[in-house]
Amino acid sequence: GQGIEFDYSCVHAVMALRAAGYETVMVNCNPETVSTDYDTADRLYFEPLTFEDVLEVWHAEDTSGKAAGGPGVVGVVVQLGGQTPLGLAQRLKDAGVPIVGTPPESIHLAEDRGAFGALLDRAGLRAPAYGTATSYEEAKAIADTIGYPVLVRPSYVLGGRGMEIVYEDETLRGYITRATDISPSHPVLVDRFLDDAIEIDVDALCDATGAVYLGGVMEHIEEAGIHSGDSSCALPPITLAATHIDAVRGYTEAIARGIGVRGLLNVQYALKDDMLYVLEANPRASRTVPFVSKATAVPLAKAAARIMLGATIAELRTEGILIPEGDGGILPPDAPIAVKEAVLPFKRFRTPAGKGVDNLLGPEMKSTGEVMGIDTSFGHAFAKSQAAAYGSLPTTGKVFVTVANRDKRGMIFPVKRLADLGFDIVATAGTGEVLRRHGIACEIVAKHFEDAHGARHAVTMIESGEVALVINTPHGSGARMDGYEIRSAAVAADIPCITTVPGASAAVMGIEALIRGEMSVRPLQELHAALRRATGG
Repeated sequence: GQGIEFDYSCVHAVMALRAAGYETVMVNCNPETVSTDYDTADRLYFEPLTFEDVLEVWHAEDTSGKAAGGPGVVGVVVQLGGQTPLGLAQRLKDAGVPIVGTPPESIHLAEDRGAFGALLDRAGLRAPAYGTATSYEEAKAIADTIGYPVLVRPSYVLGGRGMEIVYEDETLRGYITRATDISPSHPVLVDRFLDDAIEIDVDALCDATGAVYLGGVMEHIEEAGIHSGDSSCALPPITLAATHIDAVRGYTEAIARGIGVRGLLNVQYALKDDMLYVLEANPRASRTVPFVSKATAVPLAKAAARIMLGATIAELRTEGILIPEGDGGILPPDAPIAVKEAVLPFKRFRTPAGKGVDNLLGPEMKSTGEVMGIDTSFGHAFAKSQAAAYGSLPTTGKVFVTVANRDKRGMIFPVKRLADLGFDIVATAGTGEVLRRHGIACEIVAKHFEDAHGARHAVTMIESGEVALVINTPHGSGARMDGYEIRSAAVAADIPCITTVPGASAAVMGIEALIRGEMSVRPLQELHAALRRATGG
Protein backbone atom coordinates (compact mmCIF):
# COMPACT_ATOMS: atom_id res chain seq x y z
CA GLY A 1 0.00 0.00 0.00
CA GLN A 2 1.01 3.61 -0.51
CA GLY A 3 -1.65 6.23 0.23
CA ILE A 4 -3.83 6.21 3.33
CA GLU A 5 -7.00 5.07 1.53
CA PHE A 6 -5.17 2.06 0.08
CA ASP A 7 -3.42 1.50 3.41
CA TYR A 8 -6.83 0.94 4.99
CA SER A 9 -7.46 -1.98 2.64
CA CYS A 10 -3.99 -3.42 3.24
CA VAL A 11 -4.33 -3.30 7.03
CA HIS A 12 -7.80 -4.86 7.01
CA ALA A 13 -6.56 -7.61 4.70
CA VAL A 14 -3.71 -8.33 7.13
CA MET A 15 -6.23 -8.56 9.99
CA ALA A 16 -8.43 -10.98 8.05
CA LEU A 17 -5.56 -13.20 6.90
CA ARG A 18 -3.96 -13.38 10.34
CA ALA A 19 -7.35 -14.34 11.79
CA ALA A 20 -7.57 -17.08 9.14
CA GLY A 21 -4.20 -18.49 10.24
CA TYR A 22 -1.81 -17.00 7.69
CA GLU A 23 1.48 -15.26 8.41
CA THR A 24 1.49 -11.88 6.68
CA VAL A 25 4.32 -9.87 5.18
CA MET A 26 3.89 -6.17 4.33
CA VAL A 27 6.00 -4.25 1.80
CA ASN A 28 5.58 -0.47 2.04
CA CYS A 29 7.85 2.55 2.18
CA ASN A 30 5.38 5.21 3.35
CA PRO A 31 6.07 6.07 7.01
CA GLU A 32 2.71 7.87 7.33
CA THR A 33 0.70 4.64 7.12
CA VAL A 34 -0.65 2.18 9.68
CA SER A 35 0.69 -0.77 7.69
CA THR A 36 4.25 0.33 8.50
CA ASP A 37 3.61 0.07 12.25
CA TYR A 38 5.83 -2.68 13.64
CA ASP A 39 2.92 -4.75 14.99
CA THR A 40 0.48 -4.64 12.04
CA ALA A 41 1.86 -7.52 9.96
CA ASP A 42 4.01 -10.44 11.10
CA ARG A 43 6.91 -8.95 9.15
CA LEU A 44 7.43 -5.53 7.60
CA TYR A 45 9.78 -4.68 4.75
CA PHE A 46 10.24 -0.93 4.55
CA GLU A 47 11.10 -1.00 0.84
CA PRO A 48 9.89 0.80 -2.29
CA LEU A 49 7.32 -0.91 -4.49
CA THR A 50 9.60 -1.75 -7.39
CA PHE A 51 9.85 -5.04 -9.24
CA GLU A 52 13.38 -5.73 -8.01
CA ASP A 53 12.62 -5.00 -4.34
CA VAL A 54 9.40 -7.01 -4.24
CA LEU A 55 11.10 -9.93 -6.01
CA GLU A 56 13.90 -9.93 -3.42
CA VAL A 57 11.40 -9.88 -0.55
CA TRP A 58 9.45 -12.77 -2.07
CA HIS A 59 12.61 -14.80 -2.64
CA ALA A 60 13.83 -14.25 0.93
CA GLU A 61 10.45 -15.12 2.48
CA ASP A 62 9.83 -18.10 0.21
CA THR A 63 13.29 -19.53 0.87
CA SER A 64 13.10 -19.10 4.66
CA GLY A 65 9.57 -20.50 4.78
CA LYS A 66 10.52 -23.66 2.90
CA ALA A 67 13.70 -24.05 4.96
CA ALA A 68 11.52 -24.08 8.08
CA GLY A 69 9.47 -26.93 6.65
CA GLY A 70 6.55 -24.84 5.46
CA PRO A 71 5.09 -24.25 1.99
CA GLY A 72 6.89 -20.95 1.49
CA VAL A 73 4.95 -17.95 0.22
CA VAL A 74 1.37 -18.96 -0.60
CA GLY A 75 0.77 -15.86 -2.68
CA VAL A 76 1.37 -12.16 -3.21
CA VAL A 77 -1.54 -9.70 -3.04
CA VAL A 78 -1.23 -6.78 -5.49
CA GLN A 79 -4.80 -5.45 -5.76
CA LEU A 80 -4.99 -3.54 -2.47
CA GLY A 81 -2.16 -1.02 -2.79
CA GLY A 82 -3.34 1.10 -5.71
CA GLN A 83 -1.96 1.33 -9.23
CA THR A 84 1.76 0.83 -8.45
CA PRO A 85 1.62 -2.82 -7.25
CA LEU A 86 -1.01 -3.58 -9.89
CA GLY A 87 1.49 -2.54 -12.55
CA LEU A 88 4.01 -5.09 -11.20
CA ALA A 89 1.66 -8.07 -11.41
CA GLN A 90 2.61 -9.45 -14.83
CA ARG A 91 6.38 -9.10 -14.33
CA LEU A 92 6.16 -10.77 -10.92
CA LYS A 93 4.14 -13.66 -12.33
CA ASP A 94 6.61 -14.06 -15.21
CA ALA A 95 9.39 -14.29 -12.59
CA GLY A 96 7.59 -17.16 -10.85
CA VAL A 97 5.87 -15.22 -8.08
CA PRO A 98 2.37 -16.59 -7.29
CA ILE A 99 -0.18 -13.76 -7.61
CA VAL A 100 -3.40 -14.39 -5.68
CA GLY A 101 -6.71 -12.79 -6.55
CA THR A 102 -7.38 -11.34 -9.99
CA PRO A 103 -4.74 -12.77 -12.37
CA PRO A 104 -2.38 -10.38 -14.24
CA GLU A 105 -3.98 -11.30 -17.58
CA SER A 106 -7.34 -10.10 -16.27
CA ILE A 107 -5.75 -6.92 -14.92
CA HIS A 108 -4.37 -6.22 -18.39
CA LEU A 109 -7.78 -6.89 -19.92
CA ALA A 110 -9.30 -4.14 -17.78
CA GLU A 111 -6.40 -1.71 -18.36
CA ASP A 112 -6.04 -2.18 -22.13
CA ARG A 113 -8.67 0.02 -23.76
CA GLY A 114 -9.04 -2.03 -26.91
CA ALA A 115 -9.44 -5.34 -25.06
CA PHE A 116 -11.82 -3.82 -22.51
CA GLY A 117 -13.87 -2.19 -25.25
CA ALA A 118 -14.21 -5.56 -26.98
CA LEU A 119 -15.37 -7.10 -23.69
CA LEU A 120 -18.06 -4.42 -23.33
CA ASP A 121 -19.18 -4.95 -26.93
CA ARG A 122 -19.53 -8.70 -26.39
CA ALA A 123 -21.58 -8.12 -23.26
CA GLY A 124 -23.75 -5.47 -24.94
CA LEU A 125 -22.74 -2.74 -22.47
CA ARG A 126 -22.72 0.92 -23.48
CA ALA A 127 -19.58 3.07 -23.23
CA PRO A 128 -18.77 6.55 -24.58
CA ALA A 129 -17.32 6.50 -28.10
CA TYR A 130 -13.53 6.46 -27.96
CA GLY A 131 -10.32 5.92 -29.86
CA THR A 132 -6.57 5.66 -29.27
CA ALA A 133 -4.03 7.93 -30.91
CA THR A 134 -0.26 8.27 -31.17
CA SER A 135 -0.27 11.61 -33.03
CA TYR A 136 -2.25 14.83 -33.30
CA GLU A 137 -3.61 13.81 -36.70
CA GLU A 138 -4.99 10.57 -35.28
CA ALA A 139 -6.43 12.34 -32.22
CA LYS A 140 -8.08 15.02 -34.37
CA ALA A 141 -9.62 12.39 -36.63
CA ILE A 142 -11.13 10.67 -33.58
CA ALA A 143 -12.41 13.99 -32.16
CA ASP A 144 -13.97 14.89 -35.52
CA THR A 145 -15.74 11.53 -35.60
CA ILE A 146 -17.10 11.41 -32.04
CA GLY A 147 -17.49 15.18 -31.55
CA TYR A 148 -16.22 17.68 -28.98
CA PRO A 149 -15.85 17.91 -26.05
CA VAL A 150 -13.47 14.98 -25.62
CA LEU A 151 -11.57 13.64 -22.63
CA VAL A 152 -7.93 12.95 -23.44
CA ARG A 153 -5.60 11.00 -21.16
CA PRO A 154 -2.53 8.77 -21.16
CA SER A 155 -2.80 5.00 -20.71
CA TYR A 156 -2.16 3.30 -17.34
CA VAL A 157 -2.40 6.25 -14.95
CA LEU A 158 -3.70 6.76 -11.40
CA GLY A 159 -5.28 9.92 -10.05
CA GLY A 160 -6.22 11.21 -13.49
CA ARG A 161 -2.68 12.40 -14.13
CA GLY A 162 -2.45 14.12 -17.49
CA MET A 163 -6.20 14.04 -18.14
CA GLU A 164 -7.86 17.02 -19.79
CA ILE A 165 -11.28 17.94 -21.19
CA VAL A 166 -10.72 19.43 -24.65
CA TYR A 167 -13.24 21.59 -26.48
CA GLU A 168 -11.40 22.52 -29.70
CA ASP A 169 -8.65 21.51 -32.16
CA GLU A 170 -5.98 23.93 -30.94
CA THR A 171 -6.25 22.78 -27.34
CA LEU A 172 -6.02 19.19 -28.56
CA ARG A 173 -2.88 20.03 -30.55
CA GLY A 174 -1.31 21.58 -27.45
CA TYR A 175 -2.12 18.52 -25.34
CA ILE A 176 -0.57 16.10 -27.85
CA THR A 177 2.51 18.33 -28.11
CA ARG A 178 2.99 18.21 -24.32
CA ALA A 179 2.40 14.45 -24.11
CA THR A 180 5.98 13.38 -24.74
CA ASP A 181 5.53 9.73 -23.71
CA ILE A 182 3.18 8.74 -26.53
CA SER A 183 4.06 5.43 -28.19
CA PRO A 184 2.18 2.52 -29.77
CA SER A 185 2.35 0.70 -26.42
CA HIS A 186 1.24 3.84 -24.51
CA PRO A 187 -1.18 5.74 -26.75
CA VAL A 188 -3.34 8.69 -25.76
CA LEU A 189 -6.97 7.75 -25.12
CA VAL A 190 -9.61 10.04 -26.64
CA ASP A 191 -13.12 9.59 -25.19
CA ARG A 192 -16.38 11.34 -25.92
CA PHE A 193 -17.03 13.50 -22.86
CA LEU A 194 -20.59 13.23 -21.54
CA ASP A 195 -21.58 16.74 -20.49
CA ASP A 196 -24.00 17.07 -17.55
CA ALA A 197 -24.04 13.34 -16.78
CA ILE A 198 -24.40 11.89 -13.28
CA GLU A 199 -21.33 9.89 -12.31
CA ILE A 200 -21.78 6.70 -10.32
CA ASP A 201 -19.07 4.78 -8.44
CA VAL A 202 -19.44 1.11 -7.51
CA ASP A 203 -17.23 -1.04 -5.30
CA ALA A 204 -17.94 -4.76 -5.67
CA LEU A 205 -16.60 -8.21 -4.81
CA CYS A 206 -16.44 -11.23 -7.12
CA ASP A 207 -15.39 -14.78 -6.19
CA ALA A 208 -14.22 -17.83 -8.14
CA THR A 209 -17.80 -19.06 -8.60
CA GLY A 210 -18.76 -15.83 -10.39
CA ALA A 211 -20.93 -14.59 -7.52
CA VAL A 212 -20.92 -10.78 -7.26
CA TYR A 213 -21.56 -8.68 -4.14
CA LEU A 214 -22.16 -4.93 -4.53
CA GLY A 215 -20.38 -3.24 -1.66
CA GLY A 216 -21.98 0.13 -2.34
CA VAL A 217 -23.36 2.37 -5.07
CA MET A 218 -22.22 5.99 -4.74
CA GLU A 219 -23.80 8.92 -6.55
CA HIS A 220 -21.40 11.78 -7.26
CA ILE A 221 -22.69 15.24 -6.43
CA GLU A 222 -20.61 16.94 -9.12
CA GLU A 223 -21.20 16.03 -12.76
CA ALA A 224 -19.13 13.43 -14.60
CA GLY A 225 -15.77 14.83 -15.67
CA ILE A 226 -14.50 15.72 -12.20
CA HIS A 227 -12.08 13.10 -10.91
CA SER A 228 -13.74 10.67 -8.52
CA GLY A 229 -11.08 11.43 -5.91
CA ASP A 230 -12.13 15.12 -5.93
CA SER A 231 -15.89 14.72 -6.24
CA SER A 232 -18.14 14.51 -3.22
CA CYS A 233 -20.54 11.58 -3.28
CA ALA A 234 -23.47 10.15 -1.36
CA LEU A 235 -24.22 6.59 -0.25
CA PRO A 236 -26.93 5.42 -0.58
CA PRO A 237 -27.52 7.37 -3.81
CA ILE A 238 -29.92 10.29 -3.36
CA THR A 239 -31.61 10.57 -6.77
CA LEU A 240 -31.07 7.24 -8.56
CA ALA A 241 -34.16 5.14 -9.25
CA ALA A 242 -34.43 1.41 -8.60
CA THR A 243 -34.19 0.81 -12.36
CA HIS A 244 -30.83 2.62 -12.39
CA ILE A 245 -29.54 0.46 -9.52
CA ASP A 246 -30.72 -2.66 -11.36
CA ALA A 247 -28.84 -1.55 -14.48
CA VAL A 248 -25.71 -0.85 -12.41
CA ARG A 249 -25.97 -4.32 -10.87
CA GLY A 250 -26.34 -6.03 -14.25
CA TYR A 251 -23.44 -4.09 -15.79
CA THR A 252 -21.17 -4.73 -12.78
CA GLU A 253 -21.89 -8.46 -12.76
CA ALA A 254 -21.14 -8.73 -16.49
CA ILE A 255 -17.87 -6.78 -16.15
CA ALA A 256 -16.68 -8.71 -13.06
CA ARG A 257 -17.32 -12.08 -14.69
CA GLY A 258 -16.01 -10.98 -18.07
CA ILE A 259 -12.71 -9.77 -16.62
CA GLY A 260 -12.38 -12.70 -14.21
CA VAL A 261 -12.16 -10.68 -11.00
CA ARG A 262 -11.21 -12.45 -7.77
CA GLY A 263 -11.58 -9.92 -5.00
CA LEU A 264 -12.34 -6.22 -5.36
CA LEU A 265 -13.56 -4.34 -8.42
CA ASN A 266 -14.31 -0.63 -8.85
CA VAL A 267 -16.44 0.52 -11.79
CA GLN A 268 -17.26 4.10 -12.71
CA TYR A 269 -20.40 4.86 -14.71
CA ALA A 270 -22.07 7.91 -16.21
CA LEU A 271 -25.86 8.23 -16.36
CA LYS A 272 -27.03 10.56 -19.14
CA ASP A 273 -30.55 10.86 -20.54
CA ASP A 274 -31.54 7.79 -18.48
CA MET A 275 -28.88 5.66 -20.19
CA LEU A 276 -25.96 4.05 -18.35
CA TYR A 277 -22.41 4.22 -19.79
CA VAL A 278 -19.28 2.46 -18.54
CA LEU A 279 -16.42 4.91 -18.00
CA GLU A 280 -13.77 2.57 -16.60
CA ALA A 281 -13.24 -0.53 -14.49
CA ASN A 282 -10.37 -1.12 -12.07
CA PRO A 283 -9.79 -4.69 -10.77
CA ARG A 284 -8.39 -3.49 -7.47
CA ALA A 285 -9.24 -1.70 -4.24
CA SER A 286 -10.31 1.88 -4.87
CA ARG A 287 -9.98 5.00 -2.73
CA THR A 288 -13.64 4.64 -1.79
CA VAL A 289 -13.35 1.23 -0.08
CA PRO A 290 -12.84 2.77 3.41
CA PHE A 291 -15.80 5.10 2.89
CA VAL A 292 -18.10 2.34 1.63
CA SER A 293 -17.04 0.01 4.45
CA LYS A 294 -17.78 2.64 7.10
CA ALA A 295 -21.07 3.67 5.48
CA THR A 296 -22.42 0.11 5.14
CA ALA A 297 -20.81 -1.61 8.18
CA VAL A 298 -19.28 -4.27 5.90
CA PRO A 299 -15.46 -4.81 5.89
CA LEU A 300 -14.96 -5.11 2.12
CA ALA A 301 -11.15 -5.39 2.25
CA LYS A 302 -11.33 -8.24 4.77
CA ALA A 303 -13.82 -10.04 2.54
CA ALA A 304 -11.64 -9.44 -0.54
CA ALA A 305 -8.57 -10.89 1.17
CA ARG A 306 -10.45 -14.06 2.03
CA ILE A 307 -11.87 -14.34 -1.51
CA MET A 308 -8.37 -14.01 -2.99
CA LEU A 309 -7.33 -17.09 -1.01
CA GLY A 310 -10.31 -19.20 -2.02
CA ALA A 311 -13.30 -18.27 0.13
CA THR A 312 -16.65 -17.71 -1.57
CA ILE A 313 -19.17 -14.94 -1.02
CA ALA A 314 -21.66 -17.54 0.26
CA GLU A 315 -19.14 -18.72 2.89
CA LEU A 316 -18.43 -15.14 3.98
CA ARG A 317 -22.17 -14.53 4.40
CA THR A 318 -22.35 -17.60 6.67
CA GLU A 319 -19.36 -16.37 8.71
CA GLY A 320 -20.97 -12.95 9.19
CA ILE A 321 -18.30 -10.97 7.34
CA LEU A 322 -20.87 -10.14 4.63
CA ILE A 323 -24.57 -9.64 5.37
CA PRO A 324 -26.71 -12.82 5.11
CA GLU A 325 -28.97 -11.58 2.31
CA GLY A 326 -28.79 -8.79 -0.25
CA ASP A 327 -25.82 -6.44 -0.45
CA GLY A 328 -24.84 -2.76 -0.43
CA GLY A 329 -26.67 -2.07 -3.68
CA ILE A 330 -29.98 -1.69 -1.87
CA LEU A 331 -29.75 -0.49 1.74
CA PRO A 332 -32.69 -0.37 4.20
CA PRO A 333 -35.01 2.67 3.76
CA ASP A 334 -33.96 4.09 7.13
CA ALA A 335 -30.22 3.62 6.52
CA PRO A 336 -28.20 6.75 7.32
CA ILE A 337 -26.91 8.89 4.45
CA ALA A 338 -23.12 9.13 4.24
CA VAL A 339 -21.38 11.89 2.27
CA LYS A 340 -17.71 11.75 1.24
CA GLU A 341 -16.05 15.11 0.66
CA ALA A 342 -12.58 15.68 -0.74
CA VAL A 343 -10.10 17.86 1.14
CA LEU A 344 -8.54 20.26 -1.35
CA PRO A 345 -5.41 22.26 -0.43
CA PHE A 346 -6.01 25.35 -2.61
CA LYS A 347 -5.81 27.91 0.20
CA ARG A 348 -2.27 26.76 1.06
CA PHE A 349 -0.90 27.89 -2.29
CA ARG A 350 -0.30 31.18 -4.06
CA THR A 351 0.77 32.05 -7.60
CA PRO A 352 4.19 33.70 -8.15
CA ALA A 353 2.30 37.01 -8.24
CA GLY A 354 0.91 36.32 -4.76
CA LYS A 355 -2.66 35.60 -5.87
CA GLY A 356 -4.77 32.65 -4.81
CA VAL A 357 -4.93 29.62 -7.08
CA ASP A 358 -7.97 28.52 -9.07
CA ASN A 359 -10.19 25.96 -7.32
CA LEU A 360 -11.73 24.68 -10.54
CA LEU A 361 -11.93 20.89 -10.57
CA GLY A 362 -11.45 18.61 -13.56
CA PRO A 363 -10.39 15.08 -14.52
CA GLU A 364 -6.95 15.39 -12.88
CA MET A 365 -7.02 14.65 -9.16
CA LYS A 366 -6.05 17.51 -6.81
CA SER A 367 -7.31 16.44 -3.38
CA THR A 368 -5.01 15.49 -0.52
CA GLY A 369 -7.51 13.66 1.67
CA GLU A 370 -11.17 13.12 2.38
CA VAL A 371 -13.73 13.30 5.18
CA MET A 372 -17.10 11.69 5.83
CA GLY A 373 -20.35 13.11 7.17
CA ILE A 374 -23.17 10.77 8.19
CA ASP A 375 -26.71 11.52 9.35
CA THR A 376 -30.35 10.65 8.77
CA SER A 377 -30.78 13.12 5.88
CA PHE A 378 -28.60 14.25 3.00
CA GLY A 379 -28.63 17.91 4.08
CA HIS A 380 -27.33 17.16 7.55
CA ALA A 381 -24.71 14.71 6.25
CA PHE A 382 -23.51 17.20 3.63
CA ALA A 383 -23.27 20.01 6.20
CA LYS A 384 -21.17 17.76 8.45
CA SER A 385 -18.84 16.85 5.58
CA GLN A 386 -18.28 20.52 4.71
CA ALA A 387 -17.62 21.43 8.33
CA ALA A 388 -15.01 18.66 8.56
CA ALA A 389 -13.29 19.57 5.29
CA TYR A 390 -13.46 23.37 5.11
CA GLY A 391 -15.38 24.83 8.05
CA SER A 392 -19.08 25.34 8.54
CA LEU A 393 -21.29 26.56 5.69
CA PRO A 394 -22.57 30.15 6.17
CA THR A 395 -26.09 30.69 7.53
CA THR A 396 -26.29 34.46 6.92
CA GLY A 397 -24.66 37.12 4.74
CA LYS A 398 -24.21 37.85 1.05
CA VAL A 399 -24.03 35.27 -1.73
CA PHE A 400 -22.26 36.29 -4.95
CA VAL A 401 -23.60 34.48 -8.03
CA THR A 402 -22.24 34.47 -11.58
CA VAL A 403 -22.90 31.44 -13.77
CA ALA A 404 -22.45 30.31 -17.36
CA ASN A 405 -25.42 30.77 -19.70
CA ARG A 406 -26.23 27.08 -19.78
CA ASP A 407 -26.46 26.99 -15.95
CA LYS A 408 -28.77 29.98 -15.45
CA ARG A 409 -31.99 27.93 -15.54
CA GLY A 410 -30.64 25.31 -13.12
CA MET A 411 -29.39 27.95 -10.69
CA ILE A 412 -32.73 29.78 -10.25
CA PHE A 413 -34.21 27.51 -7.57
CA PRO A 414 -31.08 27.16 -5.38
CA VAL A 415 -30.56 30.94 -5.40
CA LYS A 416 -34.27 31.58 -4.76
CA ARG A 417 -34.07 29.28 -1.74
CA LEU A 418 -31.01 31.12 -0.42
CA ALA A 419 -32.90 34.41 -0.74
CA ASP A 420 -35.88 32.89 1.11
CA LEU A 421 -33.50 31.79 3.88
CA GLY A 422 -32.46 35.42 4.38
CA PHE A 423 -29.29 35.72 2.31
CA ASP A 424 -28.62 38.88 0.29
CA ILE A 425 -27.95 38.03 -3.35
CA VAL A 426 -25.22 39.78 -5.36
CA ALA A 427 -24.78 38.96 -9.05
CA THR A 428 -23.13 40.06 -12.28
CA ALA A 429 -25.31 41.70 -14.93
CA GLY A 430 -26.19 38.65 -17.04
CA THR A 431 -26.94 36.39 -14.09
CA GLY A 432 -28.70 39.17 -12.19
CA GLU A 433 -31.06 39.87 -15.08
CA VAL A 434 -32.25 36.25 -15.09
CA LEU A 435 -32.65 36.20 -11.30
CA ARG A 436 -34.68 39.43 -11.29
CA ARG A 437 -37.03 38.04 -13.94
CA HIS A 438 -37.86 35.30 -11.46
CA GLY A 439 -38.55 37.65 -8.59
CA ILE A 440 -35.18 37.34 -6.86
CA ALA A 441 -33.92 40.70 -5.62
CA CYS A 442 -30.19 41.14 -6.18
CA GLU A 443 -27.47 43.77 -6.25
CA ILE A 444 -25.63 44.04 -9.58
CA VAL A 445 -21.83 44.24 -9.47
CA ALA A 446 -19.13 44.22 -12.15
CA LYS A 447 -16.73 41.40 -12.94
CA HIS A 448 -13.11 42.08 -12.13
CA PHE A 449 -12.06 42.90 -15.70
CA GLU A 450 -15.13 45.02 -16.57
CA ASP A 451 -15.46 48.80 -16.35
CA ALA A 452 -17.54 49.21 -13.22
CA HIS A 453 -19.39 52.40 -14.30
CA GLY A 454 -20.18 53.15 -10.69
CA ALA A 455 -20.95 49.55 -9.74
CA ARG A 456 -18.75 47.73 -7.27
CA HIS A 457 -16.31 45.06 -8.41
CA ALA A 458 -17.07 41.45 -7.40
CA VAL A 459 -13.44 40.68 -6.58
CA THR A 460 -13.15 43.75 -4.33
CA MET A 461 -16.19 42.61 -2.35
CA ILE A 462 -14.76 39.11 -1.99
CA GLU A 463 -11.34 40.38 -0.90
CA SER A 464 -12.91 42.71 1.69
CA GLY A 465 -14.85 39.86 3.29
CA GLU A 466 -18.31 41.19 2.38
CA VAL A 467 -19.31 37.93 0.70
CA ALA A 468 -20.07 34.74 2.67
CA LEU A 469 -20.48 32.36 -0.30
CA VAL A 470 -19.45 32.42 -3.98
CA ILE A 471 -21.24 30.48 -6.75
CA ASN A 472 -19.42 30.54 -10.10
CA THR A 473 -19.96 27.91 -12.79
CA PRO A 474 -17.56 28.08 -15.74
CA HIS A 475 -18.04 26.45 -19.13
CA GLY A 476 -15.50 25.88 -21.88
CA SER A 477 -12.06 27.43 -22.05
CA GLY A 478 -13.24 31.04 -22.40
CA ALA A 479 -15.66 31.10 -19.49
CA ARG A 480 -13.20 29.20 -17.34
CA MET A 481 -10.69 32.01 -17.78
CA ASP A 482 -13.40 34.66 -17.14
CA GLY A 483 -14.08 33.33 -13.66
CA TYR A 484 -10.47 32.77 -12.61
CA GLU A 485 -10.11 36.11 -10.77
CA ILE A 486 -13.35 35.53 -8.88
CA ARG A 487 -12.52 31.96 -7.85
CA SER A 488 -8.91 32.69 -6.89
CA ALA A 489 -10.01 35.66 -4.78
CA ALA A 490 -12.49 33.42 -2.94
CA VAL A 491 -9.77 30.83 -2.30
CA ALA A 492 -7.38 33.49 -0.98
CA ALA A 493 -10.09 34.91 1.30
CA ASP A 494 -11.07 31.40 2.52
CA ILE A 495 -14.66 31.87 1.34
CA PRO A 496 -16.63 28.80 0.15
CA CYS A 497 -16.68 28.77 -3.66
CA ILE A 498 -19.05 26.42 -5.51
CA THR A 499 -18.45 25.72 -9.20
CA THR A 500 -21.32 23.38 -10.20
CA VAL A 501 -25.12 23.54 -10.13
CA PRO A 502 -25.45 20.22 -8.23
CA GLY A 503 -22.87 21.49 -5.74
CA ALA A 504 -24.96 24.63 -5.18
CA SER A 505 -28.12 22.55 -4.63
CA ALA A 506 -26.29 20.35 -2.12
CA ALA A 507 -24.94 23.40 -0.29
CA VAL A 508 -28.45 24.87 -0.02
CA MET A 509 -29.70 21.64 1.58
CA GLY A 510 -26.78 21.72 3.98
CA ILE A 511 -27.41 25.37 4.88
CA GLU A 512 -31.11 24.63 5.49
CA ALA A 513 -30.14 21.80 7.84
CA LEU A 514 -27.82 24.13 9.78
CA ILE A 515 -30.48 26.85 10.05
CA ARG A 516 -33.05 24.34 11.34
CA GLY A 517 -30.55 23.34 14.00
CA GLU A 518 -31.44 19.65 14.05
CA MET A 519 -27.87 18.35 13.89
CA SER A 520 -27.16 15.22 15.93
CA VAL A 521 -24.10 13.10 16.63
CA ARG A 522 -24.14 9.31 17.04
CA PRO A 523 -21.18 6.96 17.47
CA LEU A 524 -20.26 5.07 14.30
CA GLN A 525 -20.45 1.81 16.27
CA GLU A 526 -24.08 2.57 17.14
CA LEU A 527 -24.91 3.30 13.49
CA HIS A 528 -23.18 0.09 12.41
CA ALA A 529 -25.07 -1.98 14.97
CA ALA A 530 -28.39 -0.56 13.74
CA LEU A 531 -27.44 -1.23 10.12
CA ARG A 532 -26.41 -4.80 10.89
CA ARG A 533 -29.71 -5.44 12.67
CA ALA A 534 -31.66 -4.00 9.73
CA THR A 535 -29.78 -6.17 7.22
CA GLY A 536 -29.90 -9.34 9.32
CA GLY A 537 -26.16 -9.27 10.03
